[in-house]
Amino acid sequence: MKAIFTLLFIAFISLATTAQEFKFEAESINYGKINKGSNGERTFIFTNIGDKPLIIKNIKSTCGCTVPKKPEAPIMPGEKGEIKVSYNTKIVGGFSKSITIFSNAKNPRKVIRIKGNVNKEISLEKEKSLLSDS
Repeated sequence: MKAIFTLLFIAFISLATTAQEFKFEAESINYGKINKGSNGERTFIFTNIGDKPLIIKNIKSTCGCTVPKKPEAPIMPGEKGEIKVSYNTKIVGGFSKSITIFSNAKNPRKVIRIKGNVNKEISLEKEKSLLSDS
């Protein structure tokens, strides 16, 4: 009985140490202050630091205003991959969104984040009145 538990423990340890894993250059992207309607696309870059191909099965965001795009092909060991995220910059105000990545990594769920503040655009008439004396 002890031998069976020992074998199971060794098998579990060997699987855990040879699992896929990824490391992000940044797990959070701050858009800062951006104007309404500006480019809302940002890219998360990561590296597969495991020893087997990394497969991203699915990516979900906290709302429809944030659209993530996953890599379709497996990321080989040592290679870099990208996850593109588009935020709808027509929505004025502050935002903080989470994106959950489901993969075959040692930790199968990984959360990355975006945040920022979309400014209300200033019309040309307002700019003109601010610059003129009348």
